[in-house]
Amino acid sequence: MIRVLVTGASIAGPALAHWLHRRGAEVTVVERAPGLRPGGQAVDARGVAKEAIALMGLEKAVRAARTETAGAHTVDADGTVLETYRAEDDGGDGHIADIEVLRGDLSQVLHDDTREHVEYVFGDRIADLTQDSDGVDVTFASGTARRFDLVIGADGLHSSLRGQVFGPRERYLRHLGLVLAFFTVPNEFGIDGWMIDHQDAETGRSAGLRPLKDKTEAMAMLSFPAASFEVDHRDVEAQKALLREQTAGLGWWVPRILAHLDDTPDFYLDQVAQVVMDRWSAGRVGLIGDAAFSSSPMSGGGTGLALVGAYLLAGELAAAGWDPEAGFAGFEARMRPFVEANQEIGRMHVHSLLPRTEPAPEPDMEAFGALIDRAINGAELPAYPGIPDLRRQGGSPAVRPVTA
Repeated sequence: MIRVLVTGASIAGPALAHWLHRRGAEVTVVERAPGLRPGGQAVDARGVAKEAIALMGLEKAVRAARTETAGAHTVDADGTVLETYRAEDDGGDGHIADIEVLRGDLSQVLHDDTREHVEYVFGDRIADLTQDSDGVDVTFASGTARRFDLVIGADGLHSSLRGQVFGPRERYLRHLGLVLAFFTVPNEFGIDGWMIDHQDAETGRSAGLRPLKDKTEAMAMLSFPAASFEVDHRDVEAQKALLREQTAGLGWWVPRILAHLDDTPDFYLDQVAQVVMDRWSAGRVGLIGDAAFSSSPMSGGGTGLALVGAYLLAGELAAAGWDPEAGFAGFEARMRPFVEANQEIGRMHVHSLLPRTEPAPEPDMEAFGALIDRAINGAELPAYPGIPDLRRQGGSPAVRPVTA
């Protein structure tokens, strides 16, 4: 049986584990955090991503975990509504998606689905790895040494595996000129089913509040332009100081939101960035999700890339008889146009938010509509006839279920 190590237990990692298991592989997922990370930003599933969820048999579970956001209002500094978007717009694939789930809740759904057949190892990470023509020898930070046939990095924008195998992150990370922060605050603002968003066009800064299923809380979201980003993504106190400095004088409800900054349980701040790579594999090591092709949160498509990529990567590897060269090549050929469309959407969205010195040119709406369609529906999910699907066959490989 093929043995695959996946790094990262957020969304791309457990989704890939689901499909690798169904294709007959023995899967281990290693996550450096001591457990699943709760909360986080809201993530969306549109178009072909909803098809991927249905193929996993998880549509009911994912819908049960939705934030149930009815829509969004954009407001001025006085709270006057300027525009309204509804979750049912564009068949549920619009600005506010019909399927919108907190990242941590979707991660939990995927973990619950896979934990009986996949080995999860929390609180550990890859310290070193060496590959040859037959496999990959991995030494973990805990001191354990094991051998796998394939290693796949699903460990996010700041992927350690990418750095170990492909080179420094500066080679692949593209800062888009924006910094984004979000964190949970008490719902003292009366947020009830509707997201509220305030954009300051003059400075390019924004602030918003998103409803949560626990109506006693809301998710705060703030962003500001930054030509560069030098703060360590692990230095939380420096990040909070930067946020206070950059959002000073923004107005609206921002002072009330920032008053909860030191008490929030789940503060996050990072640059809005993309990962651009010529190839997503090297020998028997590959990458998926944000580690390989982050489109940035501003694309609205990162979750779709993770879910669709998981289906295609497992399918292409199995269809190639688990030959890494052929399997990774097939995956890239199917996936790259979908990735490029979502990355273009991400860049365009950020550009639209940054302050301007002159009026923007009139967009080509026909070309823009075609780009949106490619970003939402631009990947085919082949049936892969002739390769195993253990869930359809009712079978289960001899995998030792472990949750450490």
